[in-house]
Amino acid sequence: MYNRVVLKLSGEALAAGRGFGVDGDRVHEIAGEIAEVRDLGVDIAIVVGGGNFFRGVAEQAKEMDRVSADHMGMLATVINALAIQDALEKCGVHARVMSAIEMHQVCEPYIRRRAIRHLEKGRVVIFAAGTGNPYFSTDTAASLRAMEIKADVLLKATKVEGIYDADPVIKTDAVKFEQITYMDILRLGLKVMDTTAVSLCKDNNLPMIIFNMNRPGNIRRVISGEKVGSLVTA
Repeated sequence: MYNRVVLKLSGEALAAGRGFGVDGDRVHEIAGEIAEVRDLGVDIAIVVGGGNFFRGVAEQAKEMDRVSADHMGMLATVINALAIQDALEKCGVHARVMSAIEMHQVCEPYIRRRAIRHLEKGRVVIFAAGTGNPYFSTDTAASLRAMEIKADVLLKATKVEGIYDADPVIKTDAVKFEQITYMDILRLGLKVMDTTAVSLCKDNNLPMIIFNMNRPGNIRRVISGEKVGSLVTA
């Protein structure tokens, strides 16, 4: 159903419930699912968070200067991106890490045309270091990169089934939205993605699908057009 997608992964997804660090088995499971999608002929780019190591707005950073803390968070995303790249290449998938902060010995700098060329050659591109700017989350980076590479959809992998009117972990009677508009997310103050990311998708009419990453095969199901998770459109 989709020819080119951006998949947003949280850093916590790589920690497999441990809260900190990278769980090797979990990363290889995710890489296997991404490889399966790549074999369908879909161009796939990944934006990964860094919350399993450091988050600029977390409790651990409250005494720090916000700019310094955000830069530390960006570097954490590079660690995660390299872990995903390694796991993908072990699955036989060519992958490239492109960082918004230049570090030539470790990965390529982000250059839009080069990223598109990698995708056209069948490589998976992993965007690291967010947008390269403090005060912007990796959700916003995912929205921005999706627009830049002309992706058909932004997929956000979470630990719940989709978008709810309340936190389903806390409220068992929370109601799930099968489909919702950007404006409703902003109006209801739903904590799906930060408001900058949602506004960016709204202004450029980029559809988003929020789905549960912890169910095996869900990435393929979403890309194949099955009704999985919550669809966000205009």
